[in-house]
Amino acid sequence: MQCEMCGETIRGVPKLVRVEGAELSVCSKCEKFGTEVQQVRRTDIRAPQKGPAARPAPAPAVGAAQVRYKRDMFDYMEGEIVEDYAARIRHAREEKGLSQKDLAMQMKEKEHLIRKIENSELIPEEGVRKKLEKALDIRLLDTPAGEEEKKAQSKLTPTLGDLTVIRKARK
Repeated sequence: MQCEMCGETIRGVPKLVRVEGAELSVCSKCEKFGTEVQQVRRTDIRAPQKGPAARPAPAPAVGAAQVRYKRDMFDYMEGEIVEDYAARIRHAREEKGLSQKDLAMQMKEKEHLIRKIENSELIPEEGVRKKLEKALDIRLLDTPAGEEEKKAQSKLTPTLGDLTVIRKARK
């Protein structure tokens, strides 16, 4: 058997190693380039049958694999998108006298994407949302009332840095 990394003949038992997501059978010299993977020993392995009696091997159990949760696009958003985003986009586009195709060309997106967003079939991702807001001069994020008040207060309230005057000492 040959090492799947360097191509050298493997002497002894090959090591199963994970290198950048790929599982490779490698020699003892190349095992340091990855992390060793525990080999699952199955006792129900049978020799493959030939002829019409051959059946496909059973699929591995679904629950046995490690579960990875993909991050949802909403995890990256700053706030919640308004419920009537489709109507706001359509209204703003029509006010500017743009067709869906014109808006798509202006935003450098596909017309099909604009159509799906306006029909509420698709919620715009962060990048597309920002392009829509800029092109149509609208706001699609719903900011809670408390945040606006906090922003207004922080602008009016002086801080210690505003009151402090730092003077350099003369030498």
